[in-house]
Amino acid sequence: MFCTKCGANAGDSRFCPKCGAALAEDAAQAAVPVGRADIVDYRIIGDDMQLVEIELDPGEGVRAEAGTMTYMTQDIEMTTSASGGVMGGLKRALAGESFFITSFVNRGTGKQQVAFGAPYPGKIIPLQLRDLGGSFLCQRDSYLCSAMGIEVEVAFTKKIGAGLFGGEGFILQRLVGDGLAFIHAGGTIIEKELKTGESLRVDTGCLVAFAPTVDYDVAMVGDFKNALFGGEGLFLASLTGPGLVYLQSLPLSRLADRIAAAARWGGKDERSGVASVTNIGGSIMGSLFRK
Repeated sequence: MFCTKCGANAGDSRFCPKCGAALAEDAAQAAVPVGRADIVDYRIIGDDMQLVEIELDPGEGVRAEAGTMTYMTQDIEMTTSASGGVMGGLKRALAGESFFITSFVNRGTGKQQVAFGAPYPGKIIPLQLRDLGGSFLCQRDSYLCSAMGIEVEVAFTKKIGAGLFGGEGFILQRLVGDGLAFIHAGGTIIEKELKTGESLRVDTGCLVAFAPTVDYDVAMVGDFKNALFGGEGLFLASLTGPGLVYLQSLPLSRLADRIAAAARWGGKDERSGVASVTNIGGSIMGSLFRK
């Protein structure tokens, strides 16, 4: 819980340990750190391979996952460190991010720009945490960058079933602050606003991010025949509102599987010179003709 007066982390205390102010009784209000993150402008460039260009006023900064920077103008100072010390780095590594995080600060007297590219085809999603209650949960590896002052924390799923079979394990990322953060997802992004009690079942890999108010669990895929031959795995993610949910049409794991399959079977089909209805059929026919 954060103090609404000075922004200090007060834990579960009723009074701020830094300034002594009484903390808000409303947990949702008290969870929002006030006035901590830099206010930055941005524009998202591109369609299927996007990047986000962030404009910084003098003294403003942005933090990003190591290795995501595309370009920066001359007065941007770049610093790579284990923000939060060894424990902070270990927490980021546990959440699926790099041990180190890179900060970009405008040290000039005018506006400067720095841009960060998406790691694979998809979309960049801007999250204004101030309007989302001060925190948001997202899958591992989805964090791209954020305004200086946004914290990337480790969040554990509350239910064993969701942790074991939910596609991302027990560990999620929690973005905390009162400014802008940017996450990335594959393919087309679908935004769903679930009402109280409204449920949605999705492929576990297609879940990108959701509000802390959304209940997250897993459910079996119908009967045994559906589970065995339906091609959707044994479990689906079950989301129950209220709250905002972001889904992706092309998870990285699905894209990687298709590329691996094409590399494994496609090359054999080309070498065999035999047209086939399916990759498997083409591979079998090709091997027969090569013999």
